[in-house]
Amino acid sequence: MPKVLIVDDEPAILELVSFNLQQAGFTTVTASDGAEALQKAAKEKPDLIILDVMLPKVDGFEVCRSLRARGNTPILMLTARREEIDRVLGLELGADDYLTKPFSPRELVARVRAILRRAAENMRQPDEIITIGDVVINPASHVVTVKGKPVDLTLKEYQLLHLLAENRGRVFSREALLERLWEGEYYGDTRTIDVHIRHLREKIEENPSNPQYILTVRGVGYKFRD
Repeated sequence: MPKVLIVDDEPAILELVSFNLQQAGFTTVTASDGAEALQKAAKEKPDLIILDVMLPKVDGFEVCRSLRARGNTPILMLTARREEIDRVLGLELGADDYLTKPFSPRELVARVRAILRRAAENMRQPDEIITIGDVVINPASHVVTVKGKPVDLTLKEYQLLHLLAENRGRVFSREALLERLWEGEYYGDTRTIDVHIRHLREKIEENPSNPQYILTVRGVGYKFRD
């Protein structure tokens, strides 16, 4: 039974989310501030973390940054804010998805299931090792190296890189990438893809401003060098 850590400083939200996830068959653990969230994440080893942005002691962005430094547990961020900069910042820090309050419990459960399903499928991939230039992708171990050095990627970054590299030379539109990676369940805009591409380039390209691997096809989308 998957375990979900829910982090929010509003007791009503904690109760609502916890109840609906338990009804859907999940085990839940809760935390009401950022410091407690980091402690619970280390102790409970959740399969997914639902993380509010506005938290006392340590805000959600800093918690997300700290969690990403520790590992790749999927993170779904919650916020009452609607500004694009907040959504982009959350994605840049490694969040896998983003949901704005108020939200329907049904949509939340669907997002959680989709994220966990993709994570499980990714771990089961039996694909052969992909080597392109200095970039090596090992789907069995989920390890990516550049010039022999491991690269720390979030789950979504890994999925995007693997999809592009596995189909090297093929151009994907932003809409197609959203559909493939979020299966139509992400309700953001296509700039989400640009954020992830920029982050990937910073991690695997020698010169991110002049990429040699992940190429922009102007007016269309992106492809991995053939």
